Amino acid sequence: MTATVDKKPPREELKPGEVLCAYCPAKCCRYFALPIDTPDCWADFEYIRWYLLHERASVFIEEDCWYLLVHTKCKHLRDDNLCDCYKTRPKICRDYTTKNCEYEDEWVYDHYWETPEQVEEYAEAVLGPRKGHGFRSPRSRL
Repeated sequence: MTATVDKKPPREELKPGEVLCAYCPAKCCRYFALPIDTPDCWADFEYIRWYLLHERASVFIEEDCWYLLVHTKCKHLRDDNLCDCYKTRPKICRDYTTKNCEYEDEWVYDHYWETPEQVEEYAEAVLGPRKGHGFRSPRSRL
């Protein structure tokens, strides 16, 4: 009998030898996050706004570090949420452990943005209003 995600036991209740990943929807294989420079001027925030004009991208801050988050599934993730290339997986995957993974669903970011408008509002709160340049949505340029 295969474990299902619906009956996910708490991490501490797993039996010795039981694989945590058998109960998880493989969140770690459905996105990647890259650190980005902390923005400190309007030009920096323009790059972040540009990132968020792309589908399935978001930006977050965690422990004072900024990240670009790309929501995209690994092409080697199988339907059972296990890795199809486990023995030859990249080093970043081999180095990843379940010790601090997202199994418990308790992740909260310091800040999280999904739209360019949200970033514009945050930038204005941090930097003050832009002189001579208000945010214009891409549609307003047509």
